[in-house]
Amino acid sequence: GWVRSVRSQKEVLFLHINDGSSLENLQVVADPSLGTRDLTFGSAVEVQGKLVKSPHRMQNMELKAETIRVVGPCDIWSFPLKMKERHPLEYVRQFPHLRCRNNTLGSLLRVRSEATAAIHSFFKENGYVHIHTPIITSNDCEGAGELFKVETSNEAMESAEKNHFFDVPAFLTVSGQLHLEVMAGAFTHVFTFGPTFRAENSQSRRHLAEFYMVEAELSFTESLQDITQVMEDLLKTATSTVLSKCPHDVELFHKYIAPEQKVINVTGRCCSPFMLISYSEAVEILKQAAQTFTFKPEWGCDLQTEHEKYLVKHCGEVPLFVINYPYDLKPFYMRDNEDGPQHTVAAVDLLVPGIGELCGGSLREERLHFIESRLQRYLDLRKYGSVPHGGFGMGFERYLQYLLGVDNIKDVIPFPRFSHSCLL
Repeated sequence: GWVRSVRSQKEVLFLHINDGSSLENLQVVADPSLGTRDLTFGSAVEVQGKLVKSPHRMQNMELKAETIRVVGPCDIWSFPLKMKERHPLEYVRQFPHLRCRNNTLGSLLRVRSEATAAIHSFFKENGYVHIHTPIITSNDCEGAGELFKVETSNEAMESAEKNHFFDVPAFLTVSGQLHLEVMAGAFTHVFTFGPTFRAENSQSRRHLAEFYMVEAELSFTESLQDITQVMEDLLKTATSTVLSKCPHDVELFHKYIAPEQKVINVTGRCCSPFMLISYSEAVEILKQAAQTFTFKPEWGCDLQTEHEKYLVKHCGEVPLFVINYPYDLKPFYMRDNEDGPQHTVAAVDLLVPGIGELCGGSLREERLHFIESRLQRYLDLRKYGSVPHGGFGMGFERYLQYLLGVDNIKDVIPFPRFSHSCLL
């Protein structure tokens, strides 16, 4: 592992080493003669000895060293991370190639790994087929966001008449949903969990150009409650798994990074049934609020982040489903509720404390005659064996923000935007 602390006394040498598998260090007790000048904070070591029960109350085991070999020395004077110093996230962002060695980012990446496994496990145990949807596609999925265009490196310099590499314009995917709908026509329950891209040049703390999306499609369902139940079960199961697998990592965030994000918000209240209101009820709550909003709440307008956070707070800081959005606000494929006079579709957003929207989904419009008037493409999926179905999507990094209380979403990804070039 790597040395986290060195303490040499007259008769004994103490090392704390860590191999990245846990926030906890292993204490090594050695004869001072085994120490060398290269045995410093940050150095990589190989220690052989006997694992024994520790006499100290704060640890179960310790290693009585017989040999210590420095595999890779570390110059503590130039190494930007310092022993026993709690570096703020603003500082470690300057070192994208080294920040994973910081306790905070190490904990976050372990949580990310466990959350990924928990999400896959949830879907597998509930009979979903995992589908790898394309990353390069000509489909912009109803205009879900600005697109990154894919070209060969010399294509921009060549004439405009040149044929595209794929014969048609190609883009980085913004969503795997339409590909999942195809698969749901054969496998009933499907999901994908992969990278998606939005070319929104936003420098906010809430947006990423590259992020991971969890998306699922369910066939043979005519109830929006079926969709919300899967969303709720997924969030509760993944959260419970992470808290049981990474208790110390999560505690670090709730103690030092986001002390206001108490574990009860994620565990105790997350175990209770989520609340549910309609879009119309949400607008009435916002209109009656004593708070002044930057964007005035009106029926027929999108809910802004400030509205979403207020609604969650108003409902007791618990996860909240908002359903049945105005017809004109949502994409063509969402199922018409055929209601009036306020025309709505069977759509749902899940709002969570501190974040706002975390998941979005809907019943899909399976009735051919309803969708014919909206869009000519997309019709073949409704001609051959069409069934009532629905689905949802969840931004994975936003889920990690909610779980840990991280303020800046760019801190929850392994490599921040363009940091790859720092490694060259």
